[in-house]
Amino acid sequence: MSVQESVASARAVFTSGTTKPLAWRVSALKAMNSMLVEHRDDFSAALAADLGKHPAEAWLTEIGFLTAEISHTLKHLEQWLKPRPVPVPLALQPARARTVLDPLGVVLVIAPWNYPIQLLLAPMVGALAAGNTVVGKPSEMAPASSAALARWVPEYLDGAVSIVEGGVAETTELLEERFDHIFYTGNSRVGRIVMAAAAKHLTPVTLELGGKSPVYIDESVDMIAAARRIAWGKFMNAGQTCVAPDYVLGTDAALAKLAKELPLAIEDLYGTEPAHSLAYGRIINDQAFARIAGLLAEDLAEHSGSALVSGGRTDAPTRYIAPTVLHVDADAKLMEAEIFGPVLPLLTVNSAAEAIAYINAGDKPLALYVFSEDDGVRAQFLSQTSSGALNFGVPVAHLSVPGLPFGGVGESGMGGYHGQHSVATFSHHKAVLEKTLFPDTLALIYPPFGAVKKQLIKRFVAPAKKFRKQ
Repeated sequence: MSVQESVASARAVFTSGTTKPLAWRVSALKAMNSMLVEHRDDFSAALAADLGKHPAEAWLTEIGFLTAEISHTLKHLEQWLKPRPVPVPLALQPARARTVLDPLGVVLVIAPWNYPIQLLLAPMVGALAAGNTVVGKPSEMAPASSAALARWVPEYLDGAVSIVEGGVAETTELLEERFDHIFYTGNSRVGRIVMAAAAKHLTPVTLELGGKSPVYIDESVDMIAAARRIAWGKFMNAGQTCVAPDYVLGTDAALAKLAKELPLAIEDLYGTEPAHSLAYGRIINDQAFARIAGLLAEDLAEHSGSALVSGGRTDAPTRYIAPTVLHVDADAKLMEAEIFGPVLPLLTVNSAAEAIAYINAGDKPLALYVFSEDDGVRAQFLSQTSSGALNFGVPVAHLSVPGLPFGGVGESGMGGYHGQHSVATFSHHKAVLEKTLFPDTLALIYPPFGAVKKQLIKRFVAPAKKFRKQ
């Protein structure tokens, strides 16, 4: 099926009205759940082929993540879809007002390669729950996962979801079509292209981008526990996670303690030789490997402020980069852009205030992680920084809280989803007002305007209040 035929088919199904009843939405979500459960081995094998993911990690971060999202949505969907009553001003009484969630229409979801199953299907959960049809574009950089999705999605979700495989040409062709919402996960460069294409049709967009998600740590925390959590969040999926800790800020004393514990935490997670651990993944392709390995080698060779703490080994034929920790200075190559790999720089600051100033001088991050037991420090980060998410004491885990919106701000993205927020994202919040024709209370504000009507308008319909100056 061509791109045009896929979009036209999705449009025809939506226009027919079959997607609006709650029963259709529930059926579509249950079908997706059945697909994931019945073919979990196929999807796990695809993720292992593309990224070297262990089956347990594949379930935790992709397949099981999705079944949990579906279960939560099914449990609450009927309640979420109920019209919300809105108070009506006295001047318009008697009347009733409410908001109703209307599906937008045909949604385009463009997924990245790092979580190729989850990040294609998770937005679809919300789009289908909201009563839309979907055209999905898996990443060509994860070919096994793309093939698995193209094989099984049409079998289980025929009429609800169409899959378009391919690369830049197919994505470009899709962006020339008119959609009712575009959901893109990836980098900011392509995000700008998506947004420009959407503007031609005034199509709303959700952009889930990324950036350098920082960690701040001080000496008030249990450093052993903190190191283990930071290592888990950073080296999961070989560091190829949009909300992975990108670098760590702390005082010399705090970073010295962390640097002592991180190698031990890495050994606990992946053994003395992570290259032999089935739990440790691989870089997606040769180009990505060369970029990360090149940055690491350049900083270790040329920057006097760079000092290796652990790891550092690379192997191009297997696209293996060891979990790596190193001290850097602010002008290191690794500090210029999102690393998106298993390399964790440690950068010294003199205080929490200096860390906040450093973070605020850059783009707003997708996530910010603070490890401190000091309530004052936590309050500083809460009130003085802007990020898509702010976590205290744990990285990455906010994605697993269905009531929290996931999304960025500024350069790290726009819009949010997961749980009820997904249904809101893929719906139009339609305003509905009902007022009986009798009695016609609006006669009190119809022209002509005499002294009595003017007083009624000023006092009851559009009153103005004087406030004291502070």
